[in-house]
Amino acid sequence: MGRLKHGFAVLIIAVLVISGAARDDSSVVSTATPQGRLIVFDDVWETIQERYYDPSLNGINWQAKRTAFRPAAAKANSTHEFYEVLRQMIGSLKDAHTRVYSPDEKFDWWNPRFVTVGVTVREIEGVPTVIQVDPNSAASRTDIRPGDTITSVDGVPIANVIANRLENFGSRTDSVLRYRAVASLFEGPAGTPVTVGWTNRERKSKSAVLQRYWTQRRLGFTNQRKGKVAILRIDAFTQSVAWDFTKALPDVLDGAQAIVLDLRSNGGGDAEAMADVASLFLDDGINLGRFADRFGASFELQTYSKRLWRVPQLARIKLPLVVLTSESTSSAAEIMVAALQRKHRARVIGSVTCGCVLAIRNRHPLPDGGLLDVSEFDYRTAEGLRLEGNGIKPDKSVPLTRNDVYSRRDTVLEVAQNILNGRSR
Repeated sequence: MGRLKHGFAVLIIAVLVISGAARDDSSVVSTATPQGRLIVFDDVWETIQERYYDPSLNGINWQAKRTAFRPAAAKANSTHEFYEVLRQMIGSLKDAHTRVYSPDEKFDWWNPRFVTVGVTVREIEGVPTVIQVDPNSAASRTDIRPGDTITSVDGVPIANVIANRLENFGSRTDSVLRYRAVASLFEGPAGTPVTVGWTNRERKSKSAVLQRYWTQRRLGFTNQRKGKVAILRIDAFTQSVAWDFTKALPDVLDGAQAIVLDLRSNGGGDAEAMADVASLFLDDGINLGRFADRFGASFELQTYSKRLWRVPQLARIKLPLVVLTSESTSSAAEIMVAALQRKHRARVIGSVTCGCVLAIRNRHPLPDGGLLDVSEFDYRTAEGLRLEGNGIKPDKSVPLTRNDVYSRRDTVLEVAQNILNGRSR
């Protein structure tokens, strides 16, 4: 879940959590030896085989994957290389939720930490395009600017780089996998260099050597006012974000006549927290869908206003509502968008959502101190529709252009404001 200006977003995590944290029942095994690497490899492979929501593992011959990747895992020359082997095997599931983290990544869903070069890339008009440059990064001291197009990585033409990354997902790819491949163009170990080539607005070729480094995000919500329209952006659904959001609403909405709810950078979060926020906009007892695991256990989510309506001056919000979506709108955020759209409570503007709607029950600790997330629950809407791999189509599609990025123009937000102000349909 990326914090980006002007509502642009990059897929960093897509997560829907059902319960609990990781159990700390692992003993430390070193991946410095082939024996240690195989212990961790087997634990990952077996855990996915036993827990994955789909017993057929999306039609993949999981035993064949073990045979193909286990020798490479044993021969890996570093922890980073070993975990890349694991990620290639897991990538064949084409599942944004099932992921593995090495011990030094120490990934926290609610305060995501990740490696970056300070440049965020998204495919626009069929071309990998810079949409953000971190103002505190070394990249900001080069000539690279939002709107520039990436042409090469470490001297390899960008088309080849993308094709190589897509190979990790198997023979069949889709728009979500391509989105993930483009978003991860500069992945690599922290502290290592990468040579980035790009073309600027004047079509001049440029290049720079950038260092990969760790950075961390703080998730929350922001608000602003454009005339009588309140613009609310929620980065993720956590219990603290949901509560803070609810407490702030009376002041935020004072004098407002309409709302834009920006979920373009929302990669999901806690299912119950999402239901709390949805309860502010929908009647009680609305079915938000059903989760089911491979063993037949299932449960439903419903709106229930009493969970969060402890704020005396807050009533159910009935103001006109527009929701903004992008390819980064994922998981729990997609469930909320689907319900608001289905109940005709909001118009959805932007682009098709991620289609990443599975759920994790618990994080699995690995023998070396790493972590494995496994999708243990499938999800379907109240009507039985499956969002995984499909996403949600907006009521009005607004494609992003390079000119928009160069001019720092947020066309999606402009369209939403025009709709709420009665100047567009």
